[in-house]
Formats: sequence, C-alpha cells, structure tokens
Amino acid sequence: MDFQQSSASAQANFLALTQNVYPGRGIIVGLDETSQHLIQVYWIMGRSENSRNRVFKADNETGRLYTEAADASKMQDPSLIIYNAMRERVPHYVVSNGDQTDTVLKEMRGHYALQSALATRTHEPDAPNFTQRITAMSSLHMGGGFVQLSVLRKSALGEGCDRLTYEYNNPPPGFGFCVTTYSGDGNPLPPFRGDPLLMPLAGGMKDVAQNYWDALDKDNRVALAVKFIEQGNGRSDIHIINKF
Repeated sequence: MDFQQSSASAQANFLALTQNVYPGRGIIVGLDETSQHLIQVYWIMGRSENSRNRVFKADNETGRLYTEAADASKMQDPSLIIYNAMRERVPHYVVSNGDQTDTVLKEMRGHYALQSALATRTHEPDAPNFTQRITAMSSLHMGGGFVQLSVLRKSALGEGCDRLTYEYNNPPPGFGFCVTTYSGDGNPLPPFRGDPLLMPLAGGMKDVAQNYWDALDKDNRVALAVKFIEQGNGRSDIHIINKF
C-alpha cells in the first residue's frame, strides 16, 4: 500500500471513529510525521456514572499516566476503572486499558515481552460484556521504532480467552495502529473485531490530542491522553484532556 492509499484508508477509519457512538477505550501507537517521535494515544469513555467519574493524571517525571476519581465521594467500584494506563522503562513504553500495564512492566524481558507477560492475564471479568484487555508497547529499537499491540478477548466459541498479538517494525511516519474495546454501543457491548486499524497522526502532541478528542462522542467521552516519545533520547511528554 503506497502513501496515497494509506492516507485514504487512515482517513476512512478516522471518519468511522467519528461516527461510532461508543468505541469504548482505545489505543493508537505509531510515529509522528517527522519520524522524530513515537506516539501513544489512549482514551476512555463511559456510560455509567461510575465509569464517567474519572480523570487522567500524569507524572511526567516518570512517564506515568493513571486514572483517578473526579469526585471521590461518588466512586462505587474502583476495581476495573482505577489503574496505571501508561508506564515506561526506557527503551520500552507501555499503554493499556487496565492494570495489565503493571504486569507487562514487571514481566518485561526484552522488546518481545508483551505476549509472554500477558500470558498470565485474560479479558476483564465484567459479564456480560467481557471487555477486552487491549495493550500496546512502543520500543526505541530497529531504527524507526517497534510497536506491538495485544488483544485479550473472550472466545466466541466458548469460555476460553483468545490472545492476539500484532507487531509492526518501523511504522509509517504520520500514522498509527488502533484497537478499541468495542465496535459500537449495545447490550451487551459488541467487541472490536479484526486487525488494528490504520489511523492518521498529524501535527504535534496537542494537535493529535485535540483531533481525537473531537472525534469521540461528546456524551460518552471521559478523558484522553497523548504521549510523545523522542527517538534520540527516549524522553517522553504527556498531554491530557479531561471532560471533568
């Protein structure tokens, strides 16, 4: 696929995101247009009061992004909604939709660590949705970088857990690969299916953040964060947009 085809595909996928009322939580990992920064995008959405009662906080000294209650007095069950969403151990940078962020960092063994670390985890135990655990790792290796994505989802054929891993060496500049937890709204929520989607990553950190924040449904979006990681020295910076 050449650049023109890639751009058209990415724009079509972005348009589909703007028309999706509830993709749930989403991750995009890729490379900026200058090839100078690896990019990680992560957002959360919510339908219940408990899910919506959250904000992102960041510690830029350690590269950590985490969720926190917007109003602690209204927090009901923190088990699946309060966690570290981004952590790093240079040259590896992890982002996920749950506490498996900590699992990957703890079990990390080289830049092929994602699959082995997540062998101990499954999808979330939130029947009847059985929300997928989505995780990605960006690594400052192999020239332009190396990204991996993992999806842990309940098998459609039984009670097992499907474990899908995708690897991309030197992602194309200005693009990223996206997975979400759901493919739309419903009861139960329909899971995301298929391969990661190619998405555009245009402009600087704040541009990327605003583009994707504007793309998410205004009633259901809760928070979004973008991390830029410098290729030369591994330094990272996080920009956050919170609804509350």
